[in-house]
Amino acid sequence: MSDIHSNIFALKAVLADMKHRNVDQIINLGDILYGPIAPKATYKLLMTYRDDIITICGNQDRQIYEATTIDIHSNQTLAFIIEDLPKVAIKWMQNLPFDYHLGEDIYLCHGSPTDDMVYLLEDIETGQPRVRSDADILALLNGVDSAVIVCGHTHIPRTVKLSTGQIIINTGSVGYPAYEDDLPIVHKMQTYCPHASYALIRYVDTEQGKCWQSEHIKVPYDYEAAAKLAVRNGREDWAFALRTGRVL
Repeated sequence: MSDIHSNIFALKAVLADMKHRNVDQIINLGDILYGPIAPKATYKLLMTYRDDIITICGNQDRQIYEATTIDIHSNQTLAFIIEDLPKVAIKWMQNLPFDYHLGEDIYLCHGSPTDDMVYLLEDIETGQPRVRSDADILALLNGVDSAVIVCGHTHIPRTVKLSTGQIIINTGSVGYPAYEDDLPIVHKMQTYCPHASYALIRYVDTEQGKCWQSEHIKVPYDYEAAAKLAVRNGREDWAFALRTGRVL
């Protein structure tokens, strides 16, 4: 799972769904507590699973613990997050690794293997996401040769198989199904569905032999409760995205 963005309502639903499916290992790919919903409550829930979840850092986790006084004063949402979170939560994020190798076959990152701000699978030059060429994706992997690469950051669930046979899986976002950003250019990332997203990865037997299989899961949850908190904390744009999976 990735990109919880302080949405405890979505996180609870995803964790319950994982339990129902007897998931062996839970992975959290970052962008965990940034959002106008419930940073502290989300942190506290995750700490009850601390020994059971492998967690790495996302770019907006860094945005929280690297925030300057000017950043906080100029960003209402960031100010809310800093005020809501205990200092131990910020220290926890500071200590998260950039990436992680899960055994020999699986590599985990938030954005790309070299930059948590880079979209590994999507090119957004047109303002809308389109899948990069095979060569461009391989270049961004920067030599990572794991059979399975799992990433987040774009909030768009997607599985891509490369010419090398490698599979790249973007889990989508647990807690924030659509957004607009102006870096590196203005672009929109939209799933057109308010449900929480995560991915299941299995090593299975097939007629062709054993291989890695991915399944993208959409989990219904009380997104209206999340949207109401976003409104209370001054983010009508987040509320619209949470309710629709679209950008205003």
